[in-house]
Amino acid sequence: MTTFPDGPEIALPAGDVTVGVVRVGDTVRRPYQDSSPRVAAYLRHLERVGFDGAPRYLGRDSQGRDVLTYLDGRVPGDPVEPWAARDDVLPGVARLLRRLHDASAGYAPPARSVVPGRPQPLLPEGEPRIVAQRDVTPQNTVFRGDAAWGLIDFDLSDWTTRSVDLANTAMHWVPLCDPVDRPAVYDGLEPGPRLRLLLDAYGRDAVGAEQLLHAAELRFAGSYRSMHWSAVHLGGGWARMWAQGVGDVIERRIAWFARVRDRLHSDLQ
Repeated sequence: MTTFPDGPEIALPAGDVTVGVVRVGDTVRRPYQDSSPRVAAYLRHLERVGFDGAPRYLGRDSQGRDVLTYLDGRVPGDPVEPWAARDDVLPGVARLLRRLHDASAGYAPPARSVVPGRPQPLLPEGEPRIVAQRDVTPQNTVFRGDAAWGLIDFDLSDWTTRSVDLANTAMHWVPLCDPVDRPAVYDGLEPGPRLRLLLDAYGRDAVGAEQLLHAAELRFAGSYRSMHWSAVHLGGGWARMWAQGVGDVIERRIAWFARVRDRLHSDLQ
């Protein structure tokens, strides 16, 4: 069993769900969760195939916490800092996501039991499934210089498809949402050209324009039931987000996307 030295603990920003994450030296300590074994297995796979943009899983410390390597770099704050909303940031985010997807191809996570009643993600028929981090938000992306270099917080890693994960990334980075729900830093930005920047940098050899738009529809349509189920059955941060109105945000996003879909399709041509 590996022994990890104790030391001063520096609190790291809390996520929407996970709290109690700290830095100790060049490691990160995170509370052990039900998802921890699957996260560890995925991170070990990424290490084996040489993907350097993810933490390395090191084990558990004397308090039972997961221990991972600390990724040094700059992470956009919450709310998003102006530099992270620039158009020229988007291609690097897309290339980082593509590298992760390519590194994940062929990986299968440990089997787990299906929780009765829990909504399953809506995924497009006929598209190969891959495992991915599934939460590429600005707050989970590490920059070195001006380049998106790494990803943190793999708690939601699971089966998805390239198009759905790219649509999910676009939801956070373009962002794809009703204008009333966009942070002020995105005021005046046009979503269509920004979505094209992401798609072109990711690579149309892997995801096409119509494929991406259909994936976005599926992602948005499934999120309301999924978030509501998590709020009711898991509580914690999920319940807090629901109480703060995330369900209304999702409904506005779905209605907004239906109104602008044709324009987005034109912008992607």
